[in-house]
Amino acid sequence: MIRAHLATLSNGPGVYRMLDAGGEVLYVGKARNLKRRVAQYANGVHPSNRIARMVAETTHLEVVVTHTEVEALLLEANLIKRLKPRYNVLLRDDKSFPYILIAKGHAWARLGKHRGARGEKGSYFGPFASAGAVTRTLNALQRAFLLRSCSDSVFENRSRPCLLYQIKRCSGPCVGLVGRAEYDGLIEQAEAFLGGRSQAIQRDLSAQMTAAAEALDYERAAMFRDRIRALTAIQAHQDINTDAVEEADVVALHVDGGQACVQVFFFRAGQNWGNRAYFPRIDKADEAPAIRAAFLAQFYDDRPPPRLILVDGPVDELDLLAEALSAHAGHKVEIAEPRRGAKRDLVDHAITNAREALGRRLAETSGQGRLLAAVADAFGLEAPPRRIEVYDNSHVMGTNAVGGMIVAGPEGFMKNAYRKFNIKDESITPGDDFGMMREVLTRRFKRLVDEDPDRSATDSAWPDLVVIDGGAGQLSAALGIMRELGVDDVPLVAIAKGPDRNAGRERFFMEGKGEFILEQRSPVLYFLQRLRDEAHRFAIGTHRAKRGKEAVRSALDEVGGIGPARKRALLHHFGSAKAVARAGLSDLEKVPGISKTVAKLVYDHFHEKG
Repeated sequence: MIRAHLATLSNGPGVYRMLDAGGEVLYVGKARNLKRRVAQYANGVHPSNRIARMVAETTHLEVVVTHTEVEALLLEANLIKRLKPRYNVLLRDDKSFPYILIAKGHAWARLGKHRGARGEKGSYFGPFASAGAVTRTLNALQRAFLLRSCSDSVFENRSRPCLLYQIKRCSGPCVGLVGRAEYDGLIEQAEAFLGGRSQAIQRDLSAQMTAAAEALDYERAAMFRDRIRALTAIQAHQDINTDAVEEADVVALHVDGGQACVQVFFFRAGQNWGNRAYFPRIDKADEAPAIRAAFLAQFYDDRPPPRLILVDGPVDELDLLAEALSAHAGHKVEIAEPRRGAKRDLVDHAITNAREALGRRLAETSGQGRLLAAVADAFGLEAPPRRIEVYDNSHVMGTNAVGGMIVAGPEGFMKNAYRKFNIKDESITPGDDFGMMREVLTRRFKRLVDEDPDRSATDSAWPDLVVIDGGAGQLSAALGIMRELGVDDVPLVAIAKGPDRNAGRERFFMEGKGEFILEQRSPVLYFLQRLRDEAHRFAIGTHRAKRGKEAVRSALDEVGGIGPARKRALLHHFGSAKAVARAGLSDLEKVPGISKTVAKLVYDHFHEKG
């Protein structure tokens, strides 16, 4: 098949995809010369058993021709992240990073946290490794620079200063307690501090504190003292401080036991803004330079790279990768492996963290593997389960009913696989747990049957064990549902609370085994309790979120003829639905986008005549 494609391939750059008989993408690769690269797969000589297996499974080839090799590399990274091919090095954790944003879409700029696309006008500072690091820094920045953090609608409708002003974390621009020029000066100071000029800002504040004290204005001097302390607190949270880099990411790889850990430290404005560990999926035959190259290409596919990336070892096609990242970022990006000095110290520190993080993961995985083997013994399974699904429902008197599914496997809880199910069947009697379970299991397994009936998908979502909350009745109902769907080979376990709901006295139910208990203080029992409690926590949390959303439904939702755009315009203008309800007809007519007819409609809704 591959030889047959060679005649149609060009000698230019591009990206190729290898697919199996089921249409699953096995591998995505890029090439400077497509014909020459793909021909290597057809010569029968392969560098590893993994490549040989991949070629043997390939039944179809898809090719995209690009203008340059840089374009091919960027497209390859994007496709790998999106398609998750089985035989590629794959970066599995793709969470976005939080940033600090000084939003300037309003006359009085706002300080806040930001994730996702940079669509809002303003200055962005980051990335930070965690939301906690951003929150700590924001709290200190509020104390240091007294910038507002409230939404624009809240800001516009305040008549007196809020609690943040009282505790000296805002200067009160909403009610005119600070002038525009002074507030703009605070904005400039905050940007300068986040941009790396922290020492200059602290010297300036120190001089102002001294001047205020000499003028016997001790209250003002104390304010400057508190601001200096807040800035010192931000710097004190830095685990590593260095003058070696102004803006850089430090990336270190450690491979052991067929697994890899990549540790990334973020330095911005000369400050350490945290680090995060990644565990990309690799094959034992993958070499470290190839792993580093694949990681960097995928990691920076949808986030801006800094001007300097420090790495701990060789990177495949380093110059090409640097050129691709530069094109992606719009500025020059250098990838360097320091050999000595302060920069090498940073890399060595990252290597130590990568080694320790992988060691912890291997230990946890080993312990989890033993637990799963014990679960298989306890329930008579053929092999340790690689995917356990646990279901629970939550409601209050039948209202806002939701079902929750949590997933666990060899690496612990698989939170990206959690699912919530809003109960939609209106024929279900409020509070009918059996009816809710029927809907949840039907929707879940009908989708599995439709999408992957043969269970042949690369990352199959079929569970090896299903655990439900309840007793013999729930087990019987669940078995009936599964049989209706033609699913009769997924083991089902029901777990019921013990007498007086005592933890440790749980009863278990399985088809053909009847009721049984596990030994108290058994690690398997503790493990199953954790699974059940996590499912309960997830279901309760989902239910509360739904109930909270229902509770704060705007009164405008009940006004006929008011869609999202008009509702938004009214809320932006008045600040709240309550203010809209109190507004006069002439005030409603002044809202941009609200005609006199619509204004009359809104007014009449809230002012019904008897």
